[in-house]
Amino acid sequence: MSGAVTETYAAALQHDIADLSEEATRVGVVRRPTGWFGALVDENRPELGPPESLLSETKDRQEALRRQGLCDEEAHNAAWAETDFETRYRDYLATDEAAGDALADLAERVRAGESVALVCFEGDSKRCHRRILDDVVRERAASPAE
Repeated sequence: MSGAVTETYAAALQHDIADLSEEATRVGVVRRPTGWFGALVDENRPELGPPESLLSETKDRQEALRRQGLCDEEAHNAAWAETDFETRYRDYLATDEAAGDALADLAERVRAGESVALVCFEGDSKRCHRRILDDVVRERAASPAE
């Protein structure tokens, strides 16, 4: 019996528009959670958030692009491309010990039948690490236990 992996964002939970099963464990994957974020999730795994250096570099690039006239969404998505965010985040997940332990834990829980919903801040119109993480957790959960 295997559980499911889904993903959503904080505002969707706040406005009750997230399409999640009632039994899904809401797992925050936020490096810098705000005070109210904890009320939306059952647990937060900050080690699955992007590393601080990548977050800061991407945010700085996004701000520079906004100053050049791009809207917030365009600046965010362009900054992702310019900082090679996806490749660097995947490398982080593959090499960081704490992230690896958290991934192994989530994969085992899904293999055991638990459904998890990965939650962070970015809405559906912005590129987001939780979608990458969703793929990685699914791949690991489908593999035999290590």
